[in-house]
Amino acid sequence: MYISERLQSMQWSPIRKLTPIAQATKKRGVKVYHLNVGQPDIDTPEGFFKALREYEGKIVDYPLSEGIPELREATAEYYRKCGLDFSSEEVIITTGGSEALLFAIMTVADFGDELIAPEPYYTNYNGISTPIGVNIKPFLTVAENGFKLPAKEEIVKLIGPKTRAILVSNPGNPTGAVYSREEIEMLGEIAKKYGLFVIADEVYREFCYDGLEFISFASIPGIEENVIIIDSISKRFSACGARIGSVATKNKRVLESVSKLAQARASGPKMDQIGAVALYKSTPDSYFQEVNREYQNRRDILYKAIKEIPGVVCELPRGAFYVIVKFPVDDVEKFIIWMLGEFEDNGETVMMAPVASFYGSEGHGKDEARIAYVLKGEDLKRAMEIVKKALKVYQKKFMK
Repeated sequence: MYISERLQSMQWSPIRKLTPIAQATKKRGVKVYHLNVGQPDIDTPEGFFKALREYEGKIVDYPLSEGIPELREATAEYYRKCGLDFSSEEVIITTGGSEALLFAIMTVADFGDELIAPEPYYTNYNGISTPIGVNIKPFLTVAENGFKLPAKEEIVKLIGPKTRAILVSNPGNPTGAVYSREEIEMLGEIAKKYGLFVIADEVYREFCYDGLEFISFASIPGIEENVIIIDSISKRFSACGARIGSVATKNKRVLESVSKLAQARASGPKMDQIGAVALYKSTPDSYFQEVNREYQNRRDILYKAIKEIPGVVCELPRGAFYVIVKFPVDDVEKFIIWMLGEFEDNGETVMMAPVASFYGSEGHGKDEARIAYVLKGEDLKRAMEIVKKALKVYQKKFMK
């Protein structure tokens, strides 16, 4: 039986492809510290569950394809509190941020068209674009300078007749970079000059540290028609399993096209949308402040522990809850698989995400891992203690 080329060419997620090995490790009774997936351990606000308990309907019917009106308005009101001018009609609710990305890419690009993006980038950008025949042309950013964007001319030289959009995550997954106003404005200028869209993945908006200001692409004057904001409640409210995302844009043709796609899949999940309304309406600002402080503390604990491991290269991440670490090994994926399969310290080991598949260019990231600091501080310290010990054994065994 035939399997499509589009699926055969699609890569496995580097975040999850080693999960079967981790599951086998746990079956042996070994504890695994999961630093591979961005799944927060922060409690989801109670308002979500309260809204579901109080639902009085006798049937879970189809909601409107573009999302229930209450959630579209609640999302728009959230943006207005952030200083962004979106009406409820300019917001379309999706089944998670991944569907929002899929809809946005399908709207702006045909088969064989191209997006440009800073690498390393969220690996599912490839997972979404490859099956629909859209190519991502990357421009390199590096750990040594905190993954800052390159000079304008380095980006512009990638633009060709098939380039349709700039795809960018801010704050960055997997890098933890937070782009400055100058960097955001530079990308906006490029988009305006060359008639490109900016698909701005801003799901980590609340996660900026050290007093850094988050700058949304939607706040830059003159590029309103170019900007498509991708968003999600997953990280903001620690509600990854409630599959609610959104597309927001001032561009009416984009809204019409995304609406067609929303109708083609009928609707998003009704009950999750009801819970999401409550999250936006009932969650106090203090929740975000407390969560931000907690993650900054975790980042500091993790970064200190990483810097105590001989031979690593790591710059302080300024946003999201990820950090990329260069390890003194021949192959990080091999190192991670070995840790899961053969190494333990007092019945414990660690799982990280290999970063090579977060790059679009060949030859980059083989010695890099993404660590998600989504565990409590003491667990992060213990995990890095295990990694430090494992690295010493691995180097002696495989890198003589």
